[in-house]
Amino acid sequence: MTKKTTPNPLQQQVDDLTAALQRERADAENLRRRHAVDLASLKTGAKADVVKQLLPIIDNFERALKHVPEDLTDNDYVKGVQGIVKQFEKTLADIGVHRIATAGNPFNPELHNAVSMEDGGDGKEVVSEELQAGYQLGDHVIRHAMVRVKS
Repeated sequence: MTKKTTPNPLQQQVDDLTAALQRERADAENLRRRHAVDLASLKTGAKADVVKQLLPIIDNFERALKHVPEDLTDNDYVKGVQGIVKQFEKTLADIGVHRIATAGNPFNPELHNAVSMEDGGDGKEVVSEELQAGYQLGDHVIRHAMVRVKS
């Protein structure tokens, strides 16, 4: 003789509500994670936008320092401008922005913008000269490095 058990309607309702609560908790946790990722992405984007607007300033300081006459290299004014450039670079590094490596490194179209190609004979594309610095914030490219490439 087999005993047939009928499901308890209250137990079934508890099981259904427990499963629904677990799904809601999982959905809430996924929403929190997605919000955290979106917020981090928004912060990175905002920081990158501000840095992008400031990059022409450091570019101009660096251009000015490249054209300092030899007789003025030890001038206090020139040393002050050099100090400003160093301070700017340190501030960028402190917020996670770093300069993209260029000269002597393999050409990478995700990081470099090639404006000219020279024939080097060996077939490898290598950056031969940096024309304008590029910058990254983590994996996000703020500005591609403008380079000459030798192949």
